[in-house]
Amino acid sequence: MEMDHRDTESTEMELNKITEQIIGAAIEVHKTLGPGLLESAYEECLCRELTLRDIPFERQRPLPVEYKGVKLDCGYRLDIVVADAVVIEIKACEAILPIHEGQLLTYLKLGGWKLGLLINFNVPVLKDGIRRRIL
Repeated sequence: MEMDHRDTESTEMELNKITEQIIGAAIEVHKTLGPGLLESAYEECLCRELTLRDIPFERQRPLPVEYKGVKLDCGYRLDIVVADAVVIEIKACEAILPIHEGQLLTYLKLGGWKLGLLINFNVPVLKDGIRRRIL
């Protein structure tokens, strides 16, 4: 039982480290570009920043929906998945709404991930636009 506790603690520490790296990269993008661009521009630049920092990621990862035992391709794509552990949903909107948070939680549930970041770049200070969600 003791080993399980350490494994969980180690996994949480690793997820926290990855999350810090992602947020650092997002802050750099926001500092360079500021608010007001399209989501696609922030996604492209965040991917470039992750590459520069040697942080492994997958962009526009397909997310099938499983319904009654059958996987269906409904055209869902995750903006970015970092280290196959953290889902990033990028926004460039006036405010993060409950529907945006619900979207992220649904993606986590469908894909079996535990941690997601919702990052809204359309804010004066990026830390005000970041939501960390755990499933």
